[in-house]
Formats: sequence, structure tokens, C-alpha cells
Amino acid sequence: MLVNEAKFDFDLIVIGAGYGGFDAAKHAADHGLKVAIIESREMGGTCVNRGCVPSKALLAASGRVRELANAEHLAGFGIHASPVRFERKKIAEHANQLVENIRINLTKTLERVGVKIIRGVGRLEGPQRVGVRELNGVDRVLSSKDVIIATGSDPFVPPGIEIDGRTVFTSDEAINLEWLPRWIAIIGSGYIGLEFADIYTALGCEVTMIEALDRVMPTFDPDLTKLAARHLLDGRDIDAKASLLASKITPGCPVQIELSDVKNRELVEKLEVDAVLVATGRVPTSKELNLDSLAVDTNRGFVPVDESMRVLSKGKPVSHLWAVGDVTGKLMLAHAAAAQGIVAVENILGNSRTIDYRSIPAATFTHPEISSVGLTDKEVKEASSQEGFEVGCVRSYFKANSKALAELESDGLMKLLFRKDTGEVLGAHIFGLHAADLIQEVANAIARRQSVIELSSEVHTHPTLSEVIEVAYKQAAKQINS
Repeated sequence: MLVNEAKFDFDLIVIGAGYGGFDAAKHAADHGLKVAIIESREMGGTCVNRGCVPSKALLAASGRVRELANAEHLAGFGIHASPVRFERKKIAEHANQLVENIRINLTKTLERVGVKIIRGVGRLEGPQRVGVRELNGVDRVLSSKDVIIATGSDPFVPPGIEIDGRTVFTSDEAINLEWLPRWIAIIGSGYIGLEFADIYTALGCEVTMIEALDRVMPTFDPDLTKLAARHLLDGRDIDAKASLLASKITPGCPVQIELSDVKNRELVEKLEVDAVLVATGRVPTSKELNLDSLAVDTNRGFVPVDESMRVLSKGKPVSHLWAVGDVTGKLMLAHAAAAQGIVAVENILGNSRTIDYRSIPAATFTHPEISSVGLTDKEVKEASSQEGFEVGCVRSYFKANSKALAELESDGLMKLLFRKDTGEVLGAHIFGLHAADLIQEVANAIARRQSVIELSSEVHTHPTLSEVIEVAYKQAAKQINS
């Protein structure tokens, strides 16, 4: 039974103030809705406080250290620098200050547009009802015409791994950079593991990277991985091990690690290191939501949603209940969460909107960067088989780019996937200088379902890295079936 509309406390309550919740709340308030947002921790969620924002600050600082310490690279410009000195504490303070500034700005923005900020733990209490246990202990139930779940995710810690927050920790603690271990093991070689390996090696730490799957960097395009691994792993003080499971990790001085064969679980090796960063992915934060009150069954904790961001129960939308961000498990990226938040509110406002996941790019901010958008090799092959089209693939190299050569950063690659019948761009993967910025142009083309024929005639600024994309489009246009 739905609540009488005249008695609603709010038009919209958002549970969670990360980027998904923030954008949803702001967009709704901008359009005249009475909005409340509930947050149990810091405003800004994982991205602002424990993820993309502080890690980029650490990467920016450590990247400068790496650049200044690379005597061979500088000598190519005729530059000879003194030995590099850095202060770990000030690097950490730079990240902390950035976090604080953005957190304050987000809070002020919501207050400015009239959003009511409630500090506490939110939960569902049946249709159009939200319970909240405030930080002061007060527990109350609020009514709202619509509710958006935006509770995000937390680091996943596999069984057998004991966390103490000091010698064995997740990315949540790593961003504080409280100390620099002489030798650190990183469990997992996805984007989180790679970025922190970049930070730690730049600051003089020795790194062992342990991956349970059959190859290091398993989530990245295989062609890019060959080149990227040469720079990000082989060229640094990193010992990368694949097909090994960190079956047991015990904190201490030193930390004890037991590595087992993934297939038979037999003990293969024991390591003693100074610290361990567990970067094995993330899990949804949904246990305390009381989803049973609305008969919503999760999938491994993820809240099921349709393309309009409506929460599903047994395959059917639950009235006035929506979910966005990491808790949905669609694309665990801050900008994807923000986009989902806008889509949910647009549908609440009566404007039919869906989200185009194919055109949402992803980036890893190593030095150099890795980025991707659209379909992978596997997905393209499946689509071509189902829809009966031929796949085109071209590679454009940074070594032919004037700007990359001028920067002495010419080891890079762009891989473009497209349909040979229509020329439609299906996906792109880039490794190289400023790859995270370059990918947006391709993302826009995918969003518009543009053809390489049309794109190949667009003029790019010379000399810029964007010409790597121009070359790829022109190569692809020559392959289109006439």
C-alpha cells in the first residue's frame, strides 16, 4: 500500500551521498523536488574520500617524482636534475587537502539547492518509507514519494586474508599513505592494484604483484596489456605472479603470505613482506538496506535494476524505488554512477530515459595511462556472430605522432574496433600519454553511433596526441565495404 501523496515528508530521499547520490539529489532539487540525502560516512562517498580523488592526488605527486628521477629520460632533453627528494607526509597532506576541499564543495552545493542532508544509516521500511538511524542515535522513519538507493561499494577481502589496517590493508587505508614499506605485496592486478603499484614504485618501494587469474592485468585488452606490462611492470621494480591465490595472509612484522595454486589449492610458496595491499575488487554495500521489506532479492549483494534504474523484484519494477552506482554492479565507476543518478531522476520527473553503458569510458591513471570504451574483443566477436557483420580492427601507434615524439613518450597504442559494413565504432582501447583524456573523443562517437567514414574527415589539431585517433579513423575508413 502506497503512502498518501499529501503526507510525504519528501518528494525524493536518496540513501548515499557518493557521486551517484549527489548528482541525483542535485538534479532533483534543481527541478523543484523536495529532496533529502542520507549519508552514514563522509559526504562524497568512496570516490571523493577513499578512491579516485585522493588516489589521483597521490598519482600526480608520485608521477612528478618518477619523472624527475628518470635521469635517462631527462637526458634526452638535455636536462640533468639533482637527486630527487620528497616528503611522504606532505604528499599525503596534498591528497587529504584535496579530499577536504571537494567534500566541502559538494556539501555546499547540495545545501545551496535546498537538499536536506541527514547524517546517519538509511534503510528501507516498506513502500515509500525510509528509516534512518542518525549519528546521534535517534531512529526515525520518513516517507517519500520516491527513493533512490546509492549506497556504493566497499573493498572485497577474500577469505583467509586478515586485515589490520596497518600492515595488511585495502585501498581505503592506502590512500592515507601513512608509511612507505620497503617491500609491499599487492593482491590483484586490476586498475586499483596497478595505480598503487605506480605510486609505490615511484616512491622507492619494491612491489610483488599477485594475480589469481591466468594472466596479469586480466581485465585489460590483451594487445594493450603486452605493451603496458612492459612499461608498468617489467620496466619497474615489480615481480608479477599469475595463477596464484593468496590463500592466507597474516598481519605482522613481517607479514606472512601463503600462495597456493589456483587449480588444486596446493601451497606453492611462502612470502614475508613488510606490507600487503589487498586490491581484489569491490562488493556492494547493501546488507543494511532491509531490501526484504520490499521483496527485493540481490545478486551477490547487487541490487537488480532495469535500464531506467528502477529496482526489480522477481523481474518486475518496484514502484517508486530506484538504485544507482556501484550497488547496481553495472559499471563501478564514479561517472557511471553520476549518469545513472541523472537517468533515475529524469524518469522520476516523467521523462523516459535510459543509460548507454557502451559509451561510458574507463581509465587507469598509471604513467602512462590506460583507457577503454565500448566493446571488448570478446564482446565484438559475439555481436558479429549474432548480428552477422564483419569486424574491423586497426592499430594507431604513438611512435608516429609528432607530439608524443616531442615529449619523448612515443611508446603507445590505440586499438579501434568497428563494423566493416556500416563503419560504426564499437570500441577503443588506448595505452599511452594522456590516454584517459583521448578516450573521450571515441566515447562521444560511440554515444552517437557514428561511422568511421564520417569521423575520418574531421580535422584534428596538429601537433597533438588527438591525431593518434585521427589516424585510426582514416585507417578504418579504408576498410569499409563499399
